[in-house]
Parts: sequence; C-alpha cells; structure tokens
Amino acid sequence: MRSVSFLPASLLAAALAIFSAAPACAKVTIAIDQSTQHMTVSVDGAVRYSWPVSTGRAGYGTPNGTFRPNRMELSHFSRVFDNAPMPHSIFFTGAGHAIHGSLDVPHLGSAASHGCVRLSPDHATTLFQLVEAEGMHDTTVVISGHIPAGPVIARRAPPEDDSAGYQPTQIAPYDQQQQAYEGEQRYYARAPSSFPPQPPPYYAQQPYYVQQQPYYGQPVYQYYRPYNPY
Repeated sequence: MRSVSFLPASLLAAALAIFSAAPACAKVTIAIDQSTQHMTVSVDGAVRYSWPVSTGRAGYGTPNGTFRPNRMELSHFSRVFDNAPMPHSIFFTGAGHAIHGSLDVPHLGSAASHGCVRLSPDHATTLFQLVEAEGMHDTTVVISGHIPAGPVIARRAPPEDDSAGYQPTQIAPYDQQQQAYEGEQRYYARAPSSFPPQPPPYYAQQPYYVQQQPYYGQPVYQYYRPYNPY
C-alpha cells in the first residue's frame, strides 16, 4: 500500500499567507464627458478625482467610445503639431489620441485641443501614476457626449408687425389741390406795397462808426455810434 505524504502545517500556512498578501489590481475607469468638458476618475467604482479637461475642438473631434490604454510615455512630443509637448501621455487609440498634460490651463473646461484630452500638468501626473500603479489592462477610458455649441451670435431682431396701427397717407382730391395752388399764385401776384415792410439787408446798413473828413489845418475828430444791427 502506497503512503501519502502531507505538507507540514507550517509550510501550508506560509503558502497561504503569501497568496493572501499578493495585492489585487484595482479597476480604474476614466470617464470623459465632452458635453461638460469634465473627467471623472473612479477606482473600483468609487470616484476619486474630478477634473476639467479640453477635448478636440471643431474639426479635430475626440472619438467617443470605450477604450483601453495601449501605451504610456512620460515625456512625449507631437510629431504632427509642431513638436507640441505632451507630458505624461496615456495613449488609448491607434490613431494617436492620448490623455496628457497641457500648459494651456486657461482653456480647460472648453473644447480646444487637436483631438487629445488635455489635463493640467499636476492632474496629468496624478493620473499617469495611478494608471502606472494599477496597470493599463485594468484601466478603461470611456468617452461620451458632444462638443459644446459655440458662443451665441447676436442677431438683429425681426421687424415688428405694425400693420395694425398703420395709417395710410391722406391725399386731397384734385379740386382741393387746384384751389390751394391758385391761392398761392394770387398771394405772390399782389403788388409789392401790399406786403409788410421788410428791414434792409445787412450789407445796406450804415457802418458802425462815422469818420469826419479832415480839413486843411483842422484837427481830426472821430466818434463812434453804438452798435445797432437793425
């Protein structure tokens, strides 16, 4: 009869302790809403971070869908857009879309990138370290929503319909117009003496002062008359 050997209890307890001490990988979910330009990072279903982002602007859209990171680069420079710095890049598409840090912090919260997802440098560092610690295989990137509409353009209001209060122009009959015309002709045909007297024109008035003509051997005197334009 064959004998069965058993491991000592001490060795079995040590093996169980090793397996129980092995850390379990957490599930990281990076949810990006393009409608609000916001990112929420959850670890095992619990929200840990919430940050503003910048996704692709009009003409450089960021794709929606569920992705898994395929590579990570601590320091990367874009080979498409003038070697633009992309620190702490987490690439999630084969076309080169990535989550990375950006110095264009004032525009975070609005669609301003060429298709990538921008974060502030500090937030990008924190996210990079988290994904690096938990692993790319346990990280999921979920992108949804649409690019926010552009600013509202002020337009001229349509003209109001005032037809209700419109009053057509009243045109006098022809006979009344003829009478008015003949009255004007009779007025201007009157003799000049019938018109009220009119003041003389300004240039016909006497000068402001009168100067005596000098005589031989006599002094010259001048006197002035008060100003009276009429």
